[in-house]
Amino acid sequence: MEWQGWFSLIMTVAALSTLVLTRLKPHLVMFGVLTVLLVSGVLDANEALGGFSNSGLITVAAMFIIAAGLHSTGGIDLMVNGLLGRPSSVRTALLRIFAPVSLMSGFLNNTPVVATLIPALNSWGRKMDIPVSKLMIPLSYTAILGGTLTMIGTSTNLIVNGQYQSMTGEEGFSLFSITLIGLPVALVGMLFMFLFFPRMLPDRTERNPFSNLKEFTLEVAVAHDGPLVGKSIQEAGLRHLKRIFLVEIERQGHILGAVDSGEILRGGDRLVFAGNTEAISDLLRINGIVASAENEHPVVMSKNVAERRLVEAVVSPHCAVVGRRIRDAQFRDRYGAVVMAVARGGERVEGNLGSIRLEAGDTLLLEARPAFVSRQRYNKDFLLVNDLNQEAPRHDRAYTAWAILLGVVLAAGIGITSMLNAALLGAGAMILTRCCSMAQAEKSLDLPVILTIAASFALGVALEKTGVAAFIANGLLDIADNRPWLLLVLTYLLVSVFTEMITNNAAAILTLPIVLNMTEQASLNHEPFVFAIMIAASASFATPLGYQTNLMVYGPGGYRFSDFLKVGLPMNVVVGATTLAILLLGWPLTQA
Repeated sequence: MEWQGWFSLIMTVAALSTLVLTRLKPHLVMFGVLTVLLVSGVLDANEALGGFSNSGLITVAAMFIIAAGLHSTGGIDLMVNGLLGRPSSVRTALLRIFAPVSLMSGFLNNTPVVATLIPALNSWGRKMDIPVSKLMIPLSYTAILGGTLTMIGTSTNLIVNGQYQSMTGEEGFSLFSITLIGLPVALVGMLFMFLFFPRMLPDRTERNPFSNLKEFTLEVAVAHDGPLVGKSIQEAGLRHLKRIFLVEIERQGHILGAVDSGEILRGGDRLVFAGNTEAISDLLRINGIVASAENEHPVVMSKNVAERRLVEAVVSPHCAVVGRRIRDAQFRDRYGAVVMAVARGGERVEGNLGSIRLEAGDTLLLEARPAFVSRQRYNKDFLLVNDLNQEAPRHDRAYTAWAILLGVVLAAGIGITSMLNAALLGAGAMILTRCCSMAQAEKSLDLPVILTIAASFALGVALEKTGVAAFIANGLLDIADNRPWLLLVLTYLLVSVFTEMITNNAAAILTLPIVLNMTEQASLNHEPFVFAIMIAASASFATPLGYQTNLMVYGPGGYRFSDFLKVGLPMNVVVGATTLAILLLGWPLTQA
């Protein structure tokens, strides 16, 4: 190798060491490497920035927007609520999780799927009295396994496919090319979780559900024309809520206390709950529950519902409504916000919401327009304004969002158009049909992930261009000593180790040039080796650092690093052995 090759190898080692040993963000590290390779002359501008025009990267961005459309319409909630039910044990709960999560992750990027389901499973676990720590790691692992079912299930598959196309000039893989491997791998992985995880995972149940949490009195209403009208309390799913409970119903001026589970809901019923902010957020996502304003008819936030969000605000001593009852303060007209709940001294305030006299220091849960937060920065009425960023779902467009996703899958699956075109059309349709707003589409784009992927391409190109990939490939060929099966095992192990230390996308991007050089020199079939990279890069179970969904459930599940090692290492072995067995039995390793 010439100096450019050794320089690229040094940069690769430096990048890997920095990612493993420091807390620097991956996108910053990879952008630093891109800059050095560009300035040093190892790469020209087109080569260094080529990742930003890669079809796989653009497809990933479009799929983020499609997932945002499903989330903002409550489409994911619609599916989850219909399938989760009321399990009697942890194992039954896992069975209820496997099907919807793996199915959704097969056609949506699994990061937004897990982000949506974390609060849903938190609420569901509390309702079913199942420890959340028994559910969160299985949620992440199931999403990872589901992502291997199709080419659009995870960004890794899309990126590897795009890089493979650019490096070989071939058409790449179709939507379901990987399914013959991903499906049995997912089934074996879920069977392993079902059999062993209920005992292996810790029980870190919070025995006092109201400890260290502000408790509110909350009033909501049943929408006059909503789907809850005519349903009983039990059928509406309002009886067995945890950390929030139904105190009473106000109906036409009469108070119904100690409400029976069979009580039939009517349009306009005011429902009085007690609970904490997190549980209230879950409650307000129920289709048919709307904000209840002081002494008026329930406020149905018709065309502006998506512009409303939950805001937590502390009443200032200088607030104009201090000492006044909420119903007399004309709060909604004055501030453009509706009082949903009041807490005082960390505890709920007893009594009818409209009759509560506000005091300085009261914490209010408000449903307000986004402008409320920025407006309150410049006056003295409220302190510590906290935007809880809980926009009300557009329930009336949930089926539209699912139809768009189905259209994307069918268009790409039967070859009407490419995955890139189908994803872009789907993203545009989500915005045009108002399944998600422009602001939600912009927020859905996980910029650090996209920048990491794009910048990582530069290092992959440098390894290929300078001969480093061929140098390492020769070393692996020498170790394998003309045994293709051993090369496949080494490929899987190399990617698996990398993905536990650095990001899964970077691991795949860096190893693909090496593997393609290796298979080219040994006249081997590219396909099983590329599939091995895809599965190994996704199958990151042993640490919370290797895959973003693991890190996402780390806090909500109350886990320790050792919890992932305990269940993740055997999971890595099971998935790896299954993948290699399928590839060795089902694919020829040598070219015909």
